[in-house]
Amino acid sequence: MELFNQIDGYCERTDFTYWSEPLNAVTNLSFIIAALILWPRVRGILGAQVLVAILFVIGVGSYLFHTHATVWAAMADTIPIGLFILAYLFLVNLHIMRWPLWAATLGTLAFLPYATAVTSAIMHMPVSFLKISSFYWSVPLLLVIYASFQRVKAAGVSRGFLIGAGLLALSLTFRSLDETLCSALPIGTHFMWHLLNGVMLGWMIVVYRSHMLASAPQGR
Repeated sequence: MELFNQIDGYCERTDFTYWSEPLNAVTNLSFIIAALILWPRVRGILGAQVLVAILFVIGVGSYLFHTHATVWAAMADTIPIGLFILAYLFLVNLHIMRWPLWAATLGTLAFLPYATAVTSAIMHMPVSFLKISSFYWSVPLLLVIYASFQRVKAAGVSRGFLIGAGLLALSLTFRSLDETLCSALPIGTHFMWHLLNGVMLGWMIVVYRSHMLASAPQGR
């Protein structure tokens, strides 16, 4: 793999100059702003602090990808997203599902075969629209599954997960429409993926934070 090979995967990009994707680059501020807003609000909640830190890195990594458009920048973009998914899932398993550490860890690792199976199933579907973001669709589906488990025990968490799933499904729709609408909308729609995901990831941290505060011992 040549780390400096260039990638042209978005409608807005017309060449490989630094600012060929201005909207896709600048809208990564949504992740950074969300992280800066949340940071003082998660003081004392280690798991939430880790998530906010990763959220900030997501914004930086995605900015690098939409300016440099290289393989190494793509890795800087996707690796933090994967880390956020796994970290959030682990914290949910441990603190919301209240699984023991070993089960929370195994449940987190199980995301990899689960996502692979969902991606494979989508790729065999006749709907090409879903195939564009096939891997990512496993995440809102998982949020719906977890919401169903919390519907009685933690209704607020369940609603929070469903709202997050809805936001992510909407942002995935914009991500998938980018190339499809390119001829009609030259700026593309990928920038909406950034804006909505900044809100969505921030919201998911708020859901986790609220649960941790609500379950903290009184007088703490």
